[in-house]
Amino acid sequence: MKVENLIIFYSKEVFDILLVKFINILISFLLKIAVNTRFLLKNKLEGIGRVTHEVLRRMVQNHPNDEFIFFFDRSYDNEFIYGKNVNPVVLSPPTRHPILIVAWFEFSVKRALEEYQPDVFFSPDGFCSLRSDVRTVVLVHDIAYQHFPDQVSFFIKKFYQNFQHRYLQKATEVITVSHFVKNDLVDTIGIPSNKIHVAHNGCSSNFTPIDEFTKKETEKKYANGQPYFFYVGAVHPRKNIQGLITAFDIFKDKTNAPHQLLIGGRFAWQTGEVKTAFDNAKHKRDIQFLGFIEETALPKLMGSSFAFVYISFFEGFGLPLLEAMECEVPIITSSVSSMPEVTGDAAILVNPHNLDEIVNALLQYYGNDDLRTNKIEIGRQQKEKFNWNKSAEIIYKVLIND
Repeated sequence: MKVENLIIFYSKEVFDILLVKFINILISFLLKIAVNTRFLLKNKLEGIGRVTHEVLRRMVQNHPNDEFIFFFDRSYDNEFIYGKNVNPVVLSPPTRHPILIVAWFEFSVKRALEEYQPDVFFSPDGFCSLRSDVRTVVLVHDIAYQHFPDQVSFFIKKFYQNFQHRYLQKATEVITVSHFVKNDLVDTIGIPSNKIHVAHNGCSSNFTPIDEFTKKETEKKYANGQPYFFYVGAVHPRKNIQGLITAFDIFKDKTNAPHQLLIGGRFAWQTGEVKTAFDNAKHKRDIQFLGFIEETALPKLMGSSFAFVYISFFEGFGLPLLEAMECEVPIITSSVSSMPEVTGDAAILVNPHNLDEIVNALLQYYGNDDLRTNKIEIGRQQKEKFNWNKSAEIIYKVLIND
């Protein structure tokens, strides 16, 4: 055989070998990932739903060779089908009650996992199927029910007490949104530390600094043209809205400032303490409950506020704190649980049980523009630690067992 023919022969042989190897490598990376997406609800993304949306959107788009099977518990919106590699599946029943949640995971999800045979099941609400043999990874946002059992409805409390620790023990790996939650799982439930990974939350790109014209327009629309302190989140006793209202009322007495207090978020269970605080407030005309805030309106409301006040008794992360830093708004938050981990020195930290500290923090921002500027500048640096792309990749690596 001539030399040139030998070269062609061996070149083709080498090419074929390399091609087979390349195809095998591709096949080895093709994963089938099933996901609990029951919190992806159109125009109702809060907490778990927001995290699910931000993480999965990036994961699907960054890994187009993987197949994602989304398990919905009701009809879904195409907004949440992030790519051609997503296979949406609706499983009954809709999970509107703890009994239905158990039925969904233990029967509908279990059967679906048997049918689709994924490599891993990812559940971003911390629940899973106890009867399934599929490798499972759960994302836990907090275990507040352990610390505030009286602030959870009877059926929800019983559900958590009977199932949450079993889900965490069943899961192959556990992901938390903060080091605080990781330590809480270790200390409170006894989950081994080496089984837990931390993937902090990130912030939507919709949250950016607001120009002065938009600020004025937002103040006009929502706060009678006045500067305002702002809170957004569930209106629930654990969020200490009652303490915020009382502190704001004292602040108004001390300063006679024109500032308003805007409270955004749906009313959650057991809000009697909040109503009592509002009814007792002398300056209730300057306090407004905005209800659930649409996704398009929230960045403007946040970015136009004089300061963001988030003095919860307990948080697993506290995503609105990060949103405030992205909008370059000064923050007052609690010195407990995860909140110092998120804000660092970018906020005035207060004991949420100490009314005087909360009032004093409001007064500090009111009388000190330099302090507000300083906290905003620190926030610009602090927010760089948190990124949805980074979080999505951390979670993906746990899913593929890397």
